[in-house]
Amino acid sequence: MALIVQKYGGSSVADAEKIKNVARRVVETKEKGNEVVVVVSAMGDTTDELIHLAKQITPRPPERELDVLLSTGEIVSSTLMAMALGDMGYKAVSLSGAQAGIETDASHSKARILHIEPKRVVKELEKGNIVIVAGFQGINRDMDVTTLGRGGSDTTAVALAAALKAKICQIYTDVEGVFTADPRLVPEARRLEEIGYRKCWNWRP
Repeated sequence: MALIVQKYGGSSVADAEKIKNVARRVVETKEKGNEVVVVVSAMGDTTDELIHLAKQITPRPPERELDVLLSTGEIVSSTLMAMALGDMGYKAVSLSGAQAGIETDASHSKARILHIEPKRVVKELEKGNIVIVAGFQGINRDMDVTTLGRGGSDTTAVALAAALKAKICQIYTDVEGVFTADPRLVPEARRLEEIGYRKCWNWRP
């Protein structure tokens, strides 16, 4: 039995039908005898919509309150995913970043993970649950919710995989692949058949 962490982006969980499709993929992995931890992003453009909503209230939303607001997008996705899996007859539980033991620094909107204590995740796996973790978020030492910035759900998945000593971390997204440049801006951009870790690291922002 292997422990596998899977991450699904916002476009993969953009509506109820897509969430059900992802749930079926998760079940396929579980049925192969694996323990599965799933990290999800907010549905579709939820994060941008929440930012827009906050700015309708005030042009300068307080960072602490904005982080709490934005974290709800991933909570919605994770709970719906757990419901979808339960409806298919599989035990599943959703956890917030805080419940999953993700501790960050105090930098709201761009927090860095300091430590992960995944005791609750391990406990739920031991019960036979598929564990669904809300990505993009954690909690600081003052018990305030923080968000990790763009790409934060990917960060959550990789950090959790390391903390759990998972056999593999799989990042799923609804795009054609990795290109030499953004194909929306560079028409001659080429899709790469394979890319190594070192090259990805050199492309980091």
